[in-house]
Amino acid sequence: MAADATIVRPKPRRVVLKISGESFCQAGERGIAMSEVLVIAEQTMRAAAQGVQMAIVMGGGNILRGAQFTSGVSSIEQATAHYMGMLATVMNGLALQDALESLGAQTRLLTAIRMEAVAEPYIRRRARRHLEKGRIVLLAAGTGSPFVTTDTAAAQRALELEADVLLKATRVDGVYSDDPEKNAHAVLYSELTYHAVQQQNLRVMDPTAIAQCMEHDMPILVFNYRKEGNIERAVRGDKVGTLISSQVPANGAKEATGRKA
Repeated sequence: MAADATIVRPKPRRVVLKISGESFCQAGERGIAMSEVLVIAEQTMRAAAQGVQMAIVMGGGNILRGAQFTSGVSSIEQATAHYMGMLATVMNGLALQDALESLGAQTRLLTAIRMEAVAEPYIRRRARRHLEKGRIVLLAAGTGSPFVTTDTAAAQRALELEADVLLKATRVDGVYSDDPEKNAHAVLYSELTYHAVQQQNLRVMDPTAIAQCMEHDMPILVFNYRKEGNIERAVRGDKVGTLISSQVPANGAKEATGRKA
């Protein structure tokens, strides 16, 4: 077994995976590219096949961001813009659901805003029961309330569903001390505490999500989902990405790194 595949973290029983809306389209583009959605679906299928219970929270930035309507020249109220962004996450959820089911997965799409014609309403007990039956649960529409990011929604769902870890899928290898595309000496952290993330103002998730996870000691694993097999490695407990928790790393939480993949 390769050194980077050595299992050094406990294998989770249940996870919440946060995927940004940008993961649903080609880099630098907008909309939904089913080729990208299938990449997520295939990795998710293989991860779930290892026996882990998996719920997925989707962003909607590939279609619409509420912030784009918050300028002074927009006639759309800020709360309305946030609701529009929530609907965008439902569109991504429907695309991912069909991609997963085309591969043979059993799924359920649950939304925080009721729309029974296309999805089940999010009910915590129902979501947990679907997970226990081995279904991949897709959680859309954030928390159903404006002024709340999908990062915070993911933290909220991870706590409600009693997940063992919140997985934050990104396009980079983990949390860096600086932007590795601009700074060749940027350091990739192997482990971090919540306090270190806050003190260094590291852009991992929004501050509310970090605060919620810190208050309830919900570990966050930030990793590069675009590296083939990384979602599987994450749910298997392999050493991948950056683990954020209340534990103070013995090695100062740093390891050598190159540039972004």
